[in-house]
Amino acid sequence: MAGNLDIRAALEKKTLWLSSWMIHNANNVRAKGRIKVGGHQASSASMNAILNALYFDVLRPEDRVAVKPHASPVFHAIQYLLGNQSLQQLQDFRGLGGAQPYPSRTKDLDDVDFSTGSVGMGVAMTAFASLTQDYLAGHRWLDAPKGRMIALVGDAELDEGNIYEALLEGAKHDLRNCWWVIDYNRQSLDGVVTEGLNARFRDIFVACGWEVIELKYGSLMQAAFQRPGGNALRSWIDHCENALYSALTFKGGAAWRAQLEQDFAGNNEALALVADHDDDALAQLMGNLAGHDAALISETMKAIDHDRPVCFICYTVKGHGLPLAGHKDNHAGIMTTAQIEGLRDDLGIAAGHEWDRFAGMDIPREDIQAFLDTIPFNAKGRRRHSAPAIRVDEQARPRIKEVASTQEAFGQILSAIASDAPALAQRIVTTSPDVSVSTNLGPWINKTGLFAKSEQSDVFREQDIPSTQKWRRHSDGRHIELGIAENNLFTFLGALGLSHSLFGERLFPVGTVYDPFICRGLDALNYACYQDARFMLAATPSGVSLSHEGGAHQSISTPLIGMAQDGLATFEPAFADELNVIMRWGFDYMQRDGGRAQAEQNWLRDEKGGSVYLRLSTVPHEQIGREMTDALAQDVIAGGYWLRPPTATSSVVLAYTGVVAPEVIRAAGLLSEDVRDVAVLAVTSADRLNAGWQAAERARQRGDYTALSHIEHLLANVSRDAGLITVADGHPAGLGWLGGVQGHRTKSLGVEHFGQAASVEDTYHLHGLDANAIMHAARALMPGRGARYITQLAG
Repeated sequence: MAGNLDIRAALEKKTLWLSSWMIHNANNVRAKGRIKVGGHQASSASMNAILNALYFDVLRPEDRVAVKPHASPVFHAIQYLLGNQSLQQLQDFRGLGGAQPYPSRTKDLDDVDFSTGSVGMGVAMTAFASLTQDYLAGHRWLDAPKGRMIALVGDAELDEGNIYEALLEGAKHDLRNCWWVIDYNRQSLDGVVTEGLNARFRDIFVACGWEVIELKYGSLMQAAFQRPGGNALRSWIDHCENALYSALTFKGGAAWRAQLEQDFAGNNEALALVADHDDDALAQLMGNLAGHDAALISETMKAIDHDRPVCFICYTVKGHGLPLAGHKDNHAGIMTTAQIEGLRDDLGIAAGHEWDRFAGMDIPREDIQAFLDTIPFNAKGRRRHSAPAIRVDEQARPRIKEVASTQEAFGQILSAIASDAPALAQRIVTTSPDVSVSTNLGPWINKTGLFAKSEQSDVFREQDIPSTQKWRRHSDGRHIELGIAENNLFTFLGALGLSHSLFGERLFPVGTVYDPFICRGLDALNYACYQDARFMLAATPSGVSLSHEGGAHQSISTPLIGMAQDGLATFEPAFADELNVIMRWGFDYMQRDGGRAQAEQNWLRDEKGGSVYLRLSTVPHEQIGREMTDALAQDVIAGGYWLRPPTATSSVVLAYTGVVAPEVIRAAGLLSEDVRDVAVLAVTSADRLNAGWQAAERARQRGDYTALSHIEHLLANVSRDAGLITVADGHPAGLGWLGGVQGHRTKSLGVEHFGQAASVEDTYHLHGLDANAIMHAARALMPGRGARYITQLAG
């Protein structure tokens, strides 16, 4: 029976072949469309040995891996050999329904732990997944052994700033059980990376509390160093420029010989060492960097006997084992047909057997399969977990003032949940990038505390210094304070929002951020949604209503981001009772997984679930004293309701969202002295109204002529001759589409330009959001009417 090392060596060649053939098949064999299919043969080959060492030896079922995006083909090949990936998926790589170009939790079938693709995002995700694991363990919810959260990192990914933000945050929170394995091939997308970065990487990681292990020399190199002339060879390798090393690798053994003989002139021992290798052996020796020595990688990783974070800097050659190896243009390069056929022949694979799992392997199939069946990583099968649903129907009674802002109401609702709804409250974890108090998380934190692995007292309280904040840190705390880095916030929300799938324990992550700074962390927000993470985001303050802070803190585009972002249900309530309904619905929505019956009355696919974005404000206004009936609550969730219903004689409709409600209500009252039956439409979610409208229209085009969305129901009784005015503290396009639903003439008011510091009243006047501007818009739709109270518009 073959030994494990022989089997692993054979598997390493097989995954190199399958990953290369997968890309070749997609580009040169399978029918394709009008553009290049693409793929990354060289980048995949660069990490082939590293992935083999991990998946065939080092990993345990509880470990989680973020695979370097461009190493996706090797990952899929390994999963194919393990029985977790189908042949059809490989054959359809980068095609509809096939294996994805970059590992995807939601699109791939082979148990991807973390989606990758936007470089740097998956790397940081592993750190925050480890912090999530610590949070669960601290609350005594983690029954299984702690896993290692591992990122396979391309060295060019280390140019991404979010990685260093995550490193610093990890240092603040005593990061554990996290490994980052750097594929240090010294090549980026367009060329060779800057010299000497390895030392800088090492210094940064050490400063953040990581152990750094450099894997530079493979076993062949290490053996050569022990021979006469070996010290000179080692010194030459250490001092060789990246570009030259890559170029010589591409040119091959003869080029290596010529260069080394020139540089070793006068050193007879070193020359003899070179002469003792033929060209093929010399190329093999010089290419034997430790990142291509799977046995050495396994041995090194398995020797780690602590839970401190570890950075492995693995020296590699981009394209190792392929004709493309070392060439500076190999990133998007694809082997020619002659080259792929040459590789196939070298590996002993017969034509027509390219997809055979065991073709070309000179070890009995039963030995290989027996080895694969005993791999620890695969021992427990698919590693996706689930968690039971948490009750969200416990009654919580927030204390809302008669005059209040939605941000204040948000804080009071969370505080009431902490007091009145223990089943829900114990699973809520809040986090914020150093804006907890200014986003009204203070009442929640005062009741639940901050999470820490060990007890930390509130020094200010011990010193009898008055403070409204009770910042006690303990293992049962339910808030985690982050530094001012929005990428970290959204990445952490993504990790916390996958706890049910990664660790089998459900959490309700609630994050707060200033609304304009969504844009700063937008890539991380998109990344979290792409993974189907579940969280609630309260973005506040928002809009130009944050008047005195000036244009740098006033958001314009975020309502459009909320509408466009897949996986995120966006709401902008005006009143506290609306927000209370939305949040309660949101905690249920965050748990849905598509398992419940499909209900298409609003065409929103609500059975799938997702995350929730609340756009809130600090501007207080009078609350409405009313009963929140079931019908009204349903309308609030669906996206809108009539605050003042239309009649057959209504000639103008004012539609608003969020904080501008008082201006619209005032304008409606003034207009009513000249215009009969002014209707007021409260839009709680332009996102959901628009999504329902689009979905219903698609359904009608497919033959379901009964499909009718919520916004179509709402506008059905409005005369086609009526004018529609939309008002939002955001870009006017967020509501401007409403005129297209039934063909109403429309004037859209909103914010199109950067603001400046001013009072709310002056800001609204400047941007045309006040009652006066609304009345001007009404007069434009109804010449000669509604002009009684208008004054001049801002210039």
